[in-house]
Amino acid sequence: MAAKIFPLIKLATKVTIAGGALYVAYDSGLLGTSEQGSEALGRARSAIPPALEEWMKYFGLQAQLPAVPKVEFSPVQAWNSGVRTSISALSEAPRKASEYSTRGLQYVKDLTK
Repeated sequence: MAAKIFPLIKLATKVTIAGGALYVAYDSGLLGTSEQGSEALGRARSAIPPALEEWMKYFGLQAQLPAVPKVEFSPVQAWNSGVRTSISALSEAPRKASEYSTRGLQYVKDLTK
């Protein structure tokens, strides 16, 4: 009997953890617009170092943490850059396909001479 309940408890625990992570991500704005994501990233950058210090004091650890590196990353710019690159590749695809077909046909003609 216990062997049948244990997998169910494991599954329920995993679903609960995944649901909680999804709720926290949605509630903090990570699943919203790119501006909300940028704001959430800024809030996380300011909240994580004090939280780590508090936990280290709670557990009695005396380690000096390295300074948080300054990363100039804008999710909005990264998203826009990725979209532009993808659309550019899609718009050039017919021309490139024609070019490669012509080259391939010329190569085959040269081989058959």
